[in-house]
Amino acid sequence: MASVNVDEIRSRVEEDWPRIVELIERKIALKSISAEGITGEQMRRSAEFVAEELRLVGIDAQVAQAHNADGTPGAWEVIGSRIVDPAAPTVLLYAHHDVQPVPDPSVWQTEPFVATQVGDRLFGRGSADDCGGIAIHSGALKALGDELKVNIKVFIEGEEEMGSPSFIPFIEAHRDEFDADVIIVADSGNWSADIPSLTTSLRGNTTLDVHVRVLEHPVHSGQYGGPILDANTLAAMLIASMYNGDGEMQVPGVAAEEPVGGLQRDLDEADVRRDAGILPGYRLAGTGSLASRLWTKPSVTVIGFDAQPVEGSFNVISHETTFRLSLRTAPNQRPEQAQQALADFLVAHAPFGCEVTVTPGENGMGWAMDPNAEATKDALEAMEEAFGVAPVNKGEGGSIPFIPDLQRIFPEAQVLVTGPEDPKANAHSPNESISMPSLKKNIVTEALLLDKLAR
Repeated sequence: MASVNVDEIRSRVEEDWPRIVELIERKIALKSISAEGITGEQMRRSAEFVAEELRLVGIDAQVAQAHNADGTPGAWEVIGSRIVDPAAPTVLLYAHHDVQPVPDPSVWQTEPFVATQVGDRLFGRGSADDCGGIAIHSGALKALGDELKVNIKVFIEGEEEMGSPSFIPFIEAHRDEFDADVIIVADSGNWSADIPSLTTSLRGNTTLDVHVRVLEHPVHSGQYGGPILDANTLAAMLIASMYNGDGEMQVPGVAAEEPVGGLQRDLDEADVRRDAGILPGYRLAGTGSLASRLWTKPSVTVIGFDAQPVEGSFNVISHETTFRLSLRTAPNQRPEQAQQALADFLVAHAPFGCEVTVTPGENGMGWAMDPNAEATKDALEAMEEAFGVAPVNKGEGGSIPFIPDLQRIFPEAQVLVTGPEDPKANAHSPNESISMPSLKKNIVTEALLLDKLAR
């Protein structure tokens, strides 16, 4: 079986480039914000647009509405297929068509929902996350055309940015549309715009609401302050007890791991500080490689805190407070196990015997790549051919809980996590953008990969 020529694929992508750029521009303008309602008209229009774009590249695509576990309407999803040979391998291509909201357009340097090219980057909400993923799939299928040798199934999700609540019921109702030998999830990114990467791991996630109570009711701080600490101070002490002097979590039962497949290259501290906007005097917490701290070790964040605002505050000792913790778990640890370990720790470390109760929240499992899978080797080869440099594998500190769900439901499938992002993409943040030269190479990569998977 003859392989496609990389130079010919590059030429076809170049010829198709105006269509790909227009696809992203039109998609950004749709304002596909799932936070404004996953069942909303804006999401239906977005799904219809994506389905039509997939039809243009040979996919028999349709829009279907998912339903939640309780039967209520869920997201507008796009599913489709192209069967070239029932005996050939089948590849499922995943991306999502919903985007994050824009809370404050004033902090953007361009209009968030007007695609604007500055230099070699295209700015706009969703440009990278995940218009880029849709463009990669569309461009690769167009480049291969009639030379496609694998069967294709496509799933473009409509609620990824909202945690995918109707994802599992939708899979269960459409198993045939998901069953595949290889699943390519184009929702991650590369080491840089010039160096490609396979994503080797994703952390899991779990949440807990922690309630701290010290009094039956508020009291005057002048009368009782001193022996009685307010609930907010006690909560702060409790939060601090999770860390050692190096700022590393010290909670028994919450696992830490090293980078999956070994660390090929550590992250550069100067780059991390610049990309995150870290103030000059702040010393990074934790020990070990930056990669392990960001990819595979646990991290806990206070994402919500009930306290009296400064405006309107008065001299009273708060009797109770609640804060919410988001715990990113090591890729291979069950999140419910880490959740229970953290809950037990917090109750056991209640400062000065105050009352601490913990309400568990949602769990999402992490994921680790199989470095020895044939599809993994094919992907690494395709990346090097398309980019002209060897790939550097990388983990991600975030979570994509549906990936382990897919692996659980389809245990024989090999999963590859790729994507269009790079450290400058600012996904979920102001001034989101995508590198256009890198996007071209990502499209070439996927076309080469699909050709290799036919073997």
